[in-house]
Amino acid sequence: MSSSSLFPGREFDAFLFDMDGTILTSVLAAERVWSRWAERHGLDPEPLLANLHGVRMVDTIARQNLPNVDIQAEARWITDRELEDIHGVVPVPGAEQFLASLPPDRWAIVTSAPHELALRRLSVTGLPMPRVLVTAESIKHGKPQPDCFLLGAEKLGFEARNCVVFEDAPAGIKAGEAASAAVVVITHTHSQPRELGHPAIADYTDVSARTTADGRLEIISVA
Repeated sequence: MSSSSLFPGREFDAFLFDMDGTILTSVLAAERVWSRWAERHGLDPEPLLANLHGVRMVDTIARQNLPNVDIQAEARWITDRELEDIHGVVPVPGAEQFLASLPPDRWAIVTSAPHELALRRLSVTGLPMPRVLVTAESIKHGKPQPDCFLLGAEKLGFEARNCVVFEDAPAGIKAGEAASAAVVVITHTHSQPRELGHPAIADYTDVSARTTADGRLEIISVA
């Protein structure tokens, strides 16, 4: 068995993790709720679900251009049902151990989910609670804008360009790129790896984090 760095010759200050689809799986629960919401408004769920993941609820609702709709009220309706529907919400393999191995002040969760829902899903899965949690309410502009990752890095005391973003969805990957961060694509919830010019891993079972002599972080892949 051999090991190698996912980013040869590079060390990082901190890791920034998306949540849904990246460290936990909530796709089925989210799609159940959003399908119900689409049907309530006479929308075809299929195109909605195809562009759902990785962005804030309010942004997805706004894109539907529904007349006379209170976006915040609709987001509350969806949040309430996602808080209830936890069937199939489980950690991505190896995520719990990987997160627990990191220095607590060197990682954050940066999610498009509302704060309340993020806490609920982290609690259900038993994943470690981060010291820094950036959620939908934390920023004005959601993914694919870089604001969330810039803020996550800032709260940890670093610059995003010296961090690694772990993402699964196109909007989040674009946000990581826009923040000038290194990006690792998690493919656990996708049938095919995304060819986006970034290292891709299925889950965290064959990777580990190593703290270097000068206190920085490397990502090691075990083959």
